[in-house]
Amino acid sequence: MIERIDAIIIGAGHNGLVCASTLARTGMQVLCLESSDSAGGMSAPRSIGENYHFPGLAHASYPVSAAIRRELKLDQYGYVPGTAVDTIALDAAGQHLTIGTDRVAGDNLSEADEQAYPAFRKTYLAFAKAIRPLFDNKPPRLKDMDFADTATLAKLGWNVRLGLGRETMYEFLRVAAINIYDVLNEEFEDDRLKAAIAVDAILGSAMGPRSPGTVLTWLQRLQGEINGPLSLQSGGQAQLAHALTQSAESAGVTIQLNTHVEKILIENGKAFGVQLTNGDMVKAKVIISNADPRSTFSDLVGAPQLDTMFANRVAQIRGSGVVAKLHLALNGLPEFTGLAESQLRNRLLVAPSMQYIEHAFNHSKYNECSENPVLEITLPSLHNSSLAPDGHHVMSVNVAFVPYALDGGWQQQKSTYAYKVISLLGQYAPNLTSLVVDHEFLTPQDIEEQFHAVQGHWHHGELSIHQSFMMRPLHGAAQYDTPVDGLFLCGAGCHPGGGLTGLPGHNAAKRVLKLGGAK
Repeated sequence: MIERIDAIIIGAGHNGLVCASTLARTGMQVLCLESSDSAGGMSAPRSIGENYHFPGLAHASYPVSAAIRRELKLDQYGYVPGTAVDTIALDAAGQHLTIGTDRVAGDNLSEADEQAYPAFRKTYLAFAKAIRPLFDNKPPRLKDMDFADTATLAKLGWNVRLGLGRETMYEFLRVAAINIYDVLNEEFEDDRLKAAIAVDAILGSAMGPRSPGTVLTWLQRLQGEINGPLSLQSGGQAQLAHALTQSAESAGVTIQLNTHVEKILIENGKAFGVQLTNGDMVKAKVIISNADPRSTFSDLVGAPQLDTMFANRVAQIRGSGVVAKLHLALNGLPEFTGLAESQLRNRLLVAPSMQYIEHAFNHSKYNECSENPVLEITLPSLHNSSLAPDGHHVMSVNVAFVPYALDGGWQQQKSTYAYKVISLLGQYAPNLTSLVVDHEFLTPQDIEEQFHAVQGHWHHGELSIHQSFMMRPLHGAAQYDTPVDGLFLCGAGCHPGGGLTGLPGHNAAKRVLKLGGAK
């Protein structure tokens, strides 16, 4: 038994660390319990053997907001967003397209598309900025609103009506709830360009370009761009996980690794501590879970402690992972047809058209792996040579769409499919297969097992319309509160969702403090 403290954070992922550090800086005594041997969650570094190192599952991200960086003093602890990169849409014949934040260039690109792209991006970034109040604050209720809810909605209304202007507002209202496929077909002709934008709208979610609500998911991704350009994670002390750990510990947070929480202890409807797998009990005035809401309620709390209707809603949360991770250890630099070595520092995509993406998604709906998956590729060792031996490199690949529950099971097909992906990469980089020293292939089931994300979903639940904003993760637990007094949520399953933003953790901490902190 450990003496009662102010707050326990379950999970030292980046949101848990942001939440812990924010609370500790107000004077609260905070203990962060992490089941793995390192902090950072999906942003924690990984290795193949002793010589090949990877920044983490999250290999590309936008900068953390200036407010969180300043409040947690992340820059002081070495945080650097990373090198800004473009996106290169790969073409099997070498006619690639390079896409930046305000420009696009490439072989056979029409002048009309080249001129339309900057204006299109400007419009949709304005949409993202207009709805920013929804992301920086707790999601407002539409019934029994408090002052903060009213203020958030007032800011939103002001931004949409007056900030956008009349015509732009009408366009926002027209497209907000429809699919990205239709929007992009209205704007552009080039399949490569449309597909690259569509990937940003759907990657990490069980959606294809034709799925309703994919304009909304793209606007959610664009929230990150408000903070700065997309950058590659390159590991080392500049990485977010390292800076957050240093920030939290400097604020007085105790981070305890290799400590697995078995149960949240509840008495008379109030959470008062946790029980660990080794039998120890730790008491606290406030319990905050960075874990997936489904595992928090179903496993750590347990249905007997919940209202039957609420427990049923928990069971209905949609979120089956559809992205696998391939790490490659290479004894040389791959040579991509039509790309100079300097271009390999960017983010590379294999997604020739929106139809290609939709077909890949269709396979996953029937628990099949596509023969032609969508691939997002980075080479972190070009940004940090210490990740591999001299002359060697590491490649990080997100593979979509890959089902959680594969027909026939993953045990017999995992290795075979990994080599199919390597073979597909070889169509764009002919020397790649001869360079592979070793590989790691993580299916959604592996991600679930190693990162405790239910069904291996990046975002702890789909970012669909019915699971966003005041409905995330579900009715009855949508403002970081839960039906259990003294228990809060702070992970990616909360508003505003996944990504390395830290916003769920920061917003949750503010909610806890507003409700009285550790009273």
